[in-house]
Amino acid sequence: MKKMTAFQSALVWFGAGVSIAEILTGTYFAPLGFAKGMLAIITGHVIGGLMMFFAGLIGGRTQKSAMETVKLSFGQRGGVFFALLNVLQLVGWTAIMIYDGSVSASEIFGAGAWIFALLIGGLILVWVTVGLTSLGVINRIVMAALLILSIVLCCVIVRSGTPCVVSEDLSFGAAVELAVAMPLSWLPLIGDYTREAAKPVKATAVSVIVYSLISTWMYMIGMGAATLTGESDIGKVMMAAGLGIAALVIVVLSTVTTTFLDAWSAGISTETILPGKVSGRKIAILVTLVGTFCAMLFNMDDITSFLYLIGSVFAPMIAVQTADYFLLKRDHFREKLNAPNMVIWAVGFVLYRVLMRVDTPLGSTLPDMLITLILCVIVNRVLMLQ
Repeated sequence: MKKMTAFQSALVWFGAGVSIAEILTGTYFAPLGFAKGMLAIITGHVIGGLMMFFAGLIGGRTQKSAMETVKLSFGQRGGVFFALLNVLQLVGWTAIMIYDGSVSASEIFGAGAWIFALLIGGLILVWVTVGLTSLGVINRIVMAALLILSIVLCCVIVRSGTPCVVSEDLSFGAAVELAVAMPLSWLPLIGDYTREAAKPVKATAVSVIVYSLISTWMYMIGMGAATLTGESDIGKVMMAAGLGIAALVIVVLSTVTTTFLDAWSAGISTETILPGKVSGRKIAILVTLVGTFCAMLFNMDDITSFLYLIGSVFAPMIAVQTADYFLLKRDHFREKLNAPNMVIWAVGFVLYRVLMRVDTPLGSTLPDMLITLILCVIVNRVLMLQ
């Protein structure tokens, strides 16, 4: 199998970070003002980035896909359970990303969003057909274009207006949670790519650092657009700035490079559910088609509830995995189901939903993961003594 270099990993996660969805999420931070908003964004990405690193490192060291590593803590049936949830969230992400990209593109050019949904979906199919390790020159050209155009977009926004009045409609804790949400959504995926790495630790570190920096930048662009122009629709900001075809390139290519990872991982997760019976590439194609169809039919303007649902499912999951792999050094891969860890995850899930109603300075994810991790260590230590 052809292994990925650290540079190739950096390109993949640069593409994941440059995202219209992340820019749009960044617009929600405008009520905090730029300084406080940036502090919330950075804090959230540090928390999310650390969790991404642990999840990616498990995949890199074991050379297993993300959902296969889940079986190390939850057993075979537990792994299938989380793989099913992961496929569902990836289908949702694929639809949301295509929807966001098509709506922004339609604002720029005044054409029907469905046209751009078909265009974006078609390009994702090209990426899927070429494959992750064979993108090579295509990826380099696309990432260079996105880097240049993102810098241009950032400069345009900075010059486009004066700061708007700051309100307190968003608490700092809620803002941190929104910042954690995006890196958290990659926890069930990152292992699918670090397992291909020639040097797992280096590739994982590079992947997380590159993604975290670029994602923070995208949030900043969105917040800057909303704070300086009073406009939360990034497509309208680009249109008003006269970016023209450059704006379309940013929207379309950033959507393709991010959504490709969702569709590709959906295929890999399905192989975990039905080993030897399905082709991951064919499933990725199917997911892309379904996502494109849903993007053309349904309104997906507000995704905050979706982000919180992902957090409540996968934050306690990776907390259990981290405790099991790094602290307890346990391996439940050959078990049908590890009931204690499944119960601990369920407690973590409920705790996350409860913490969502409490305004903590660091959001819900970090307290939930720390409590779940500690609970996992204590329960398993007690069980080991019996």
